[in-house]
Amino acid sequence: MLIGELSRQTGVNTHQLRYYEAQGLIEPARGSSGYREYGTDDVVTVTQIRRLLEAGLSTQEIGFLLPCATGSAPDLEPCPELLDTLRARLHGLDDRIDTLARSRETLADYISVTEKRVSTYLRSHDAGPPEPAAT
Repeated sequence: MLIGELSRQTGVNTHQLRYYEAQGLIEPARGSSGYREYGTDDVVTVTQIRRLLEAGLSTQEIGFLLPCATGSAPDLEPCPELLDTLRARLHGLDDRIDTLARSRETLADYISVTEKRVSTYLRSHDAGPPEPAAT
């Protein structure tokens, strides 16, 4: 099948399929006309790539893990360094979550303090304009 058909079957844009090829994730054959030709295995591989991307893995990590993937879910077979790679990615996600949580807390504090100042400001100005000074 040509790249357009692979795109239709997988729901992945052709430019993304070319990117996967450039990253070494898929390797289409070349027909006599020079067009990329894909097989049914490529449909499964593209599905695996999409699901691994959804898990937050980079294309470099996926390239490392793809030989361990079976089925479209994909299931990952025990391969050398597989768990180390997955654990490292999970640790990185945990670090980012911690950073985001701290940022969220700091931002919430800024909002809280600012809202209190707005309330104080509004209360002080609800009394009307100040009385003119006696002369």
